[in-house]
Amino acid sequence: MLVLTLFPKTVLVCEIKCVPLVVRPSPIHAVGVYTTTPIRKGARVVEYGGPRITPEEADRRYDGSARTYLYGLEDGKTVIDGEGLGAYLNHSCDPNCEVDEIKGRVWLFALRDIAAGEELVWDYNLYDDEEPAPCHCGSPKCRGTMYSREWMAKMRRREARKNKESEKTKNGKGTTSSRANSDGMGRSA
Repeated sequence: MLVLTLFPKTVLVCEIKCVPLVVRPSPIHAVGVYTTTPIRKGARVVEYGGPRITPEEADRRYDGSARTYLYGLEDGKTVIDGEGLGAYLNHSCDPNCEVDEIKGRVWLFALRDIAAGEELVWDYNLYDDEEPAPCHCGSPKCRGTMYSREWMAKMRRREARKNKESEKTKNGKGTTSSRANSDGMGRSA
C-alpha cells in the first residue's frame, strides 16, 4: 500500500498491485518478459510507456531502423516510443496478453490465466508498412508474420490488383493497339 501526503491535512491512499516481472532470454526473440507469479485472466499486467511523439517524428527517428518499439495511439496523432518492461513483451500469434488503451494510456492485460514462469506475449497486429515482419513465435497458430490478418488481406488485394494490371499490360489489354483503331476489317480508320 502506498500513502502520499499531498497537503498538510490530505492523505491519498493507493493500493498498488504489482505483478513481479523479469526480463530474460527468450526463444521467440532476444529477451522477453516473464512473470514470476501466476496472473489471473483480466489482470492489468504492465503499461506500455515511453515518450509521446508525433508519427512524423517517429518516422524521422527510425527511418531505416530494423527494429522499433513504437505504438500508435487511437487518436492517430500520437506514438509512444516504447521504454520499460512493456516494450520488451514479444509478439506471438497465440498471445496470453492483449493491449487496451484507457484514457490515453496503453496497458497490457492477461487474456487468460498465466502460470508463473510463462513468457508474456501479445499479438502486435502490425499495419501500415510493406517491409517484411516475419514471426518466429513458434506457436502452432503462427501466421508467419507480425502483421494483422486485416493488413495481410489488404496487401494480398493490392498485390492481386497489381498482378491484374500487369497481366492486362502484358496481354495488350488496357493499352491502345492498332486493332482498336481499325474499322474491324483490319483497315485503319
